[in-house]
Order: sequence, then structure tokens, then C-alpha cells
Amino acid sequence: MKRTKWILLTVTLFIFALLLTACGGESDKNDANEGDNGGGEKPEFLSLLTGGTSGTYYPLGGEMATMIKDETGIQTDPQSSNASADNVAALRDGDAQLAFVQTDVISNAIEGINSFEGEPVDNVQAIGSLYPETIQIVTTKDSGINSVEDLAGKAVSVGAPGSGTFVNAEQILEVHGMSMDDIEEQNLDFGESTGGIQDGNIDAAFITAGTPTGAVEGLKAQVDVNIVPVAQDKIDALVEKYPYYASDTVKAGTYGLEEDVQTVAVLAMLAVTDSLSEDVVYDVTKAIYENTDKIAHDKGEFITKESALDGIGIDLHPGAKKYFDEAGISASE
Repeated sequence: MKRTKWILLTVTLFIFALLLTACGGESDKNDANEGDNGGGEKPEFLSLLTGGTSGTYYPLGGEMATMIKDETGIQTDPQSSNASADNVAALRDGDAQLAFVQTDVISNAIEGINSFEGEPVDNVQAIGSLYPETIQIVTTKDSGINSVEDLAGKAVSVGAPGSGTFVNAEQILEVHGMSMDDIEEQNLDFGESTGGIQDGNIDAAFITAGTPTGAVEGLKAQVDVNIVPVAQDKIDALVEKYPYYASDTVKAGTYGLEEDVQTVAVLAMLAVTDSLSEDVVYDVTKAIYENTDKIAHDKGEFITKESALDGIGIDLHPGAKKYFDEAGISASE
């Protein structure tokens, strides 16, 4: 009798041990799947953060969202936003999957400086760069503002605190020996900025966007526009201290300008959360860079796979890297 009880106890313990092993193996399997860069699953929906409706990001983002949907079958919706800094924060927090950002802003985010001071972002990667984003210091021809130094004491819109435009304004003022304390700082979006100039409520505005920018074109329809130049020695000083800047030109004829205006630019790029799988990001990257000829926006001519790795300054998502490796594309030296 005792022997029978002993046998039953042994069998029971053996079965219990098997169950524990099975549960543990399933747990390990689930843990592995959770760490597999999104588990390789194809999402039904992607959110693409752009910028304000009066800038360049929003209309261009609308075209790209359509391309992604058509090529991958994933419903992709463009959403207006406060642009670069807020977009990076949304990617970091898991509130979106794709976003337009400035190369300087994402660099700051990864390093944990400026608007990301002490809070470095480690879950956002690059798909590729797009086009130059020109820093335009916009005013009117009769404002009397013809240099950056002339902004002293004037009411100037510099964008939302922490935004890419705000940081650009700070840094340009800095190389001119100035700061926000030297102007009457106004924190307006692009549409509010040009509206304020038109109404006479502000004197000038920093606008970082691809040219021509819709808000500035709207202003041109009402008044004669002037773009304030940045002198070459100041450009050199800016690029030396902040290498993500490059010299740029607002061409004659843009906004009715009679001559080219020298200024600086950063790059616009597409960023992605690292939670998306390699396969999904590969398909998204291919959808964009294999169909740039379908982009109707003026900035479409600048978006090429050959230049997509220039100036991004952060790690590529593995899916984007796979696409560019297969295409034989590497960053310019």
C-alpha cells in the first residue's frame, strides 16, 4: 500500500515538473518575441506626424502617407503637429510610429541636450534624410530690417520653446553676439507669424522650412516680403560650432525676391520608432525612395535614395539599412 502511494506521489511530482518546464519555455518564448523589434508583425495602421498645416511637412507628409499605404497596404495617416521636438517626444513615448524631424533636433534628442536636456532619447532611429530646411528670417521690405543685427529691440517670432525653429533662432542670434534677451520674443507658429507680420503686430519671424513655404507665400500675396541674409563669416562660425548646418540660398523669384538671399539650412528627415519590425520599415523605406518621381510637392526633386543617408547623424533602423545596403547606397564622406 505504501509502495503504491509512493509511486503515485512520484508520478504526480514528475507531471508537475513537466508542467513547470512547459510554462517556463512558453514564458521564455514570449519574452523573446517581445524583444524581436516589434515581433515582425505587420501593423494595420501607422501614424505619420508632420508639422503645422501652413508649413512644408504637412502637405509632403500627406503625399508620403498615400505612397506608404499604396505600396505596403498599411493604412497610414498624416497628422499635423508642432513639428520636430514634439514629434520626437511622441515617437519616444509610443504615441506615433513615423515622423518628420529636423536633423539638428534629433541629434539634440539622442545627445540629451537643448530641449531634451538630461533626457536622452534612445528608441528613435532614422529612415533617411529628405531635403534642406532653410532658415528664413522673414520680414517686409519696408520694415527697415536688413540684417540679423537689425532684429535688436524688434518683436520677432521664434517658434515654440524647444522647437527646431526656436533652437535655430537661438544659435543664429548667438553667432551674431545676441540672445533672446535682445529681441521681443514671440512664440508663434508659421501661420500666426506671417499673420502677425501682415497685421503689424510683429516685425519679423524665423521660419525653418523648405522653400517656398506656404505661410510665406500667403504673406507675399499681401505685402512685399524681405528675407534677411546671414553673412558668410557668420555662416562659417555657425557651421564650425554646429556641423549639422549648411550654407543655403533662397533663390531670386521666390516670394518675389529680386536677388538670391544667402542663409543657412538644416535637413528634414524621417524618423521611426525602433518598435517597428525590420520588414515593415524596409517596406516603408522602399515605398518612399522608390517612388520619389510621384511626389508633386516642390521638395520632391531633392528627395533621392542617393542622398538619403547624408547628414542624418543617428543610427539607421535595421529595416532602412537593409534597403540602402541592397541599393548600394552609403553616406557621403
